[in-house]
Amino acid sequence: MSPEFNFFQHWYPLSPIEDLDPKRPTPVTVLGLRLVIWKPGSSGTYRVFLDQCPHRLAPLSEGRVDEKTGNLMCSYHGWQFDEQGLCTHIPQAENPQLVAKNQQNFCAAALPCCQENDLLWVWLDAKSAELAAVTPRPLSPQVDASKGFVWSSMVRDLDYDWQTLVENLADPSHVSFAHHGVQGDREKAMPIPLEITQSTSNRIEATTVGRFKTKITFEPPCHLEYAIGFGDKGQQLGLITYCIPVAPGKSRIVAQFPRNFAKTLHELTPRWWNHIKIRNQVLDGDMILLHQQEHFLQQRQPDESWKTVYKLPTSADRLVIEWRKWFDVYCQGKLPWNEVGLSRSEKTTIDDSRQELLNRYKQHTQHCSSCRGALKTLQRLQMVLLVNFILTISGVAVMPDSLRLSLGLPLMAVALLGLGAFAWLKFWLEPRFYFIDYVHADR
Repeated sequence: MSPEFNFFQHWYPLSPIEDLDPKRPTPVTVLGLRLVIWKPGSSGTYRVFLDQCPHRLAPLSEGRVDEKTGNLMCSYHGWQFDEQGLCTHIPQAENPQLVAKNQQNFCAAALPCCQENDLLWVWLDAKSAELAAVTPRPLSPQVDASKGFVWSSMVRDLDYDWQTLVENLADPSHVSFAHHGVQGDREKAMPIPLEITQSTSNRIEATTVGRFKTKITFEPPCHLEYAIGFGDKGQQLGLITYCIPVAPGKSRIVAQFPRNFAKTLHELTPRWWNHIKIRNQVLDGDMILLHQQEHFLQQRQPDESWKTVYKLPTSADRLVIEWRKWFDVYCQGKLPWNEVGLSRSEKTTIDDSRQELLNRYKQHTQHCSSCRGALKTLQRLQMVLLVNFILTISGVAVMPDSLRLSLGLPLMAVALLGLGAFAWLKFWLEPRFYFIDYVHADR
């Protein structure tokens, strides 16, 4: 019998470092475990604790980083914890020695964590810190500036399960159709000869041949990567994804997008613009398809397996088949939700609101420092343009007749241009941080 895969004894990236706020705790969930990310005042690196105060189990993510001590303070009763999780202060303690004598008993649960490749990583099993120390992170060789690569990153929460996310990413043939007009072209779709070159308990590799030579690697439990080579100058484009299981029917993708060409364009393109124009559209294109596919699969799985439910006759399906076999053999086709007190409940409906399924603000913008900052800036700019228009109209109205033509007319023209800019920001750009419906039939 194959050994059971231990999902808790692996490294998971929680977020790009640049999206974390060093001044306040950030909650995040992985495999049903609620965690809190925070940065001690005396440290240059973030820490990850279980999101529970040992006093009365209040969420530490609702706490704050104390300005005087730099420690994490629980907002319920003011208990404080240092970067190792040791309790340093209990405001209610009558005896000052109470804390010193009971530090180990009163400590918060700190998890092994580190920062590497611009990501914050966590090891979910606090009891195997020694194993974590000798286990390498599933890093990509493409995220390496010394090899000429540049890259950007993105995080988004998704309304479908971890296994649905991995399966979708293991399927290169859907791009031409699900992402038509964004990253694909259905008119140019063609067979994808795909060959499995390695398949073990800890690694699956596949390659494609044709115009673009592509290597696809799955390194369980979360790392799935594309390395796409083309041209005669060694150009390479990458897609590095980390598929994070959050809860039954919920997942998170942490992605990096490296390339070794067009570096100037990369430097000139704002990260937030790349997110609203391409990255979010790609994920929108999958969202409703996968949400409903997952529902239909769950309906039939009590009586059938994926082997009979799915029809997978082409070479392009080989990696999906290989991954499903791996999941069956090493994970018995399920994630360890029962170990964290969760049950795999089926979705009761597929009629979830499109506004909720494609809610970019909830799933991405609120987590992304670049998009949050851009949204705040454009909202302020809208206010400036609107106030300028009102003041200009009012000023021109009270101008002497002799000045209205020479001075008032140019001012009105500028104000009207500003009003046009306001309308563009308000009705075209701002919605892209919140919700844009993705209707495949209209593309």
